[in-house]
Amino acid sequence: MKRKAASLAVAWSLVGVMSLESVAVVAAEAAPAEQPRSARSAQGQQHWAYQAVARPATPAVKNARWVRSPIDAHILAQLEAKGIKPSADADRATLIRRVTLDTWGIIPTPEEVKAFVNDKSPNAYEKLVDRLLASPRYGERWGRRWLDLTRHADSDGYNTDGTRPNMWRYRDYVIKAFNDDKPYDVFIKEQLAGDELWPDRKDALVATGFLRNFPDEINARDLNLKKQEIANDLTDTVSSVFLATTANCAQCHNHKFDKFSQKEYYQLQAYFVNTSFRDDVTPLSGKELADYSAKLAKWEEATKDIRAKQEALLKPYIDKLEADRLLGFVPETRESITKPEKERNAYDRWIYHRNLWTMSGRTRNAANQMKEKDKAQYAEYEKLQAELKKFDDIKPKDPGNISTATELGHSDSPSTFVLFKGIYDRKLEEVQPALPAALSGGQNPQIVATAASSGRRTALANWIASPSNPLTARVFANRVWNTYFGRGLVDTVNDFGKMGQKPVNPALLDYLADSFVKNGWSVKKLQKEILLSSVYRQSSDHREDLVSVDPENKLLAYFPRQRLDAEQVRDSLLYAAGLLEEKIGGPSVFPPVPVNFDNRNAWKVSDSLADQHRRSAYIFVRRNTPYPLLDTFDWANPQLVHGRREVTTTAPQALALVNSDLVFEWSKALAGRVIREAGENDNARLDRLYQIAFGRNPDKAEKDSLLAFLDKEEKVVAGQISTGKKVVAPVGAKDAGAVREKVDGLFKTLYGRSPDKFERATLLSYLDTQQAKLAKASDEDGEGSAGGARASARDKANPARSAAFVELVHAVVNSNEFLYRL
Repeated sequence: MKRKAASLAVAWSLVGVMSLESVAVVAAEAAPAEQPRSARSAQGQQHWAYQAVARPATPAVKNARWVRSPIDAHILAQLEAKGIKPSADADRATLIRRVTLDTWGIIPTPEEVKAFVNDKSPNAYEKLVDRLLASPRYGERWGRRWLDLTRHADSDGYNTDGTRPNMWRYRDYVIKAFNDDKPYDVFIKEQLAGDELWPDRKDALVATGFLRNFPDEINARDLNLKKQEIANDLTDTVSSVFLATTANCAQCHNHKFDKFSQKEYYQLQAYFVNTSFRDDVTPLSGKELADYSAKLAKWEEATKDIRAKQEALLKPYIDKLEADRLLGFVPETRESITKPEKERNAYDRWIYHRNLWTMSGRTRNAANQMKEKDKAQYAEYEKLQAELKKFDDIKPKDPGNISTATELGHSDSPSTFVLFKGIYDRKLEEVQPALPAALSGGQNPQIVATAASSGRRTALANWIASPSNPLTARVFANRVWNTYFGRGLVDTVNDFGKMGQKPVNPALLDYLADSFVKNGWSVKKLQKEILLSSVYRQSSDHREDLVSVDPENKLLAYFPRQRLDAEQVRDSLLYAAGLLEEKIGGPSVFPPVPVNFDNRNAWKVSDSLADQHRRSAYIFVRRNTPYPLLDTFDWANPQLVHGRREVTTTAPQALALVNSDLVFEWSKALAGRVIREAGENDNARLDRLYQIAFGRNPDKAEKDSLLAFLDKEEKVVAGQISTGKKVVAPVGAKDAGAVREKVDGLFKTLYGRSPDKFERATLLSYLDTQQAKLAKASDEDGEGSAGGARASARDKANPARSAAFVELVHAVVNSNEFLYRL
């Protein structure tokens, strides 16, 4: 159903109302003040989003004591105009849970909550915000939200949905950029034109993965059509992400609402027509590259005879595959591919390069063909392969590659044409790169070509990232506000055009945009001011007095409650259970999936328990089969630019948590942690459970209810035990004391290090199993061994009570209070 809905959304976006007035802004280094009015669009002057950002005066308010920042004055002025009072500050325990979830994407520890609650210094909250923004966890949370916009995925999509083995590098680039507080204007330029601006910087090449993120049918037969599809995609994505503009309608016709013509759409597209992509750029440089090259040369010299024999065996099959592939293309595509190199123009080069890209797996395919058609020959090939493996000890480890944008080492670009009804082979007039005249004042950024690139994307990036561009800062500030408050100051976060919503507080939006630019495009400074504001610190308690005045809380008289994002749900459950592995970066991981997962062949679960418990930001994103638990909680669809996480409430969400074997294992681990830290007393256990899950102790009514549940569930479990039914038990409750020390000592002796928490848990679980077997054997033999003594002690621990406690923990972490940020 979700796939169908996504398809309908795409179809609607192609025919629906378009606001590409939103694409163009006053040019970077805009038109001079004396420019005649006739040269500028009255439409552009009238629409609020394209007027220059001007820092508004801070409004005077009656309740000045509530104002901690100009943000608060702008909010309070609107509230007082309606006769509404803001809410009081949230209590400290609620506030630290809120701000930790918003900045880190996980709940705080009980110790962090206690330290903040007890910190009486006047700047206690500011110190907390600074600590949160300085943590690597911040980039993992906010980097993931940027990846929503880019349609980041580790696979192509379409029918084959093949793996893209390099795209995790772009994900890591984004996370690091947020952690480093990279200026947003630089962030823009690196992603749009890093290969042109900084061709020798590996991180800048990785950054252009933004452009590479498009869904792709790698086996397309018509590369002419594919080229046009990619150009459309780049145009639409860039305008949507950076300028909150829905551009795609103008592919087909002039827009009747916004003064933007079909011709101007293709003029904008001309900035991208020379953009191609490479997936084979080494990530190494300097000494690392020299060392790797030396080792590889040594291996190649030692194996050249073996490889030459293999290549001779494969060549007939490779030639056949290439010939078949060529015949599979449409005639127009074949024409570009078969031209002699000297005769290829910029268009032909793009097509030819794309053909090489599609043939990248030909060695593997040729070997498979040989296996099917000539068993004896394949046996010879396998024998050579075995000989080749004998040299693995001198072969350097493959460092992988970078996926990057490229213009194939040439500065000339293919021609760009207006297309009749957007049909790729119905060309009309030729156009050159230009911005929509109605909004740019007839001014266009200067294009400076280099020997290896057209310079077009650099010109566009400079325009988008210009301080004088009124859209860029407004759009990003609005995205940040939307994430913190669940609603943007402009509710249509991806559409600032005429068909989008007007800002609910335009002065505040301009204040945020102006401050953002003046503070050096610092994302952390923008967020810190929001987080320190009184409006952010408000209580989320229901206000009956607002039901008739502001039922949707658009004016923010109280803090809006929000259900946790998909990643926050999973990561916080793991963190509470003590299972979250916090390694930063690296290739994507594959956590366990349900047994009925519909694409298990494409999902090889990671062998390492540590990898299985990595943060959700590092989970492999396969476009056609998203990770089930995250998808259930409205994960971002990687097929589309995803500006806002929609919040749905569905039965599968509750069922996914309650019935999931995986989530239940986490509840067992959390129960074990609580018992380990709180001891045998039920009241102490309940206090500790609430401290971990909610950052507070249960009140008397909650505790009475929980104890009653525990007593009732214990009787149920005792009845099950009496019938011989196996019951659950907390995991890791005995992970303490002498046994833990012995396990640690064993690892240090064998490996020279302590075990990680997953290795320790595995060994302790094994010891518990062996101990139970010994105890059972001793009981059957009537021997009073040490094992029997341990069994007697275990029996006194009341397994029915322990199992009931696991059920209680599972119910608590599946509650709305855990799943909502208050």
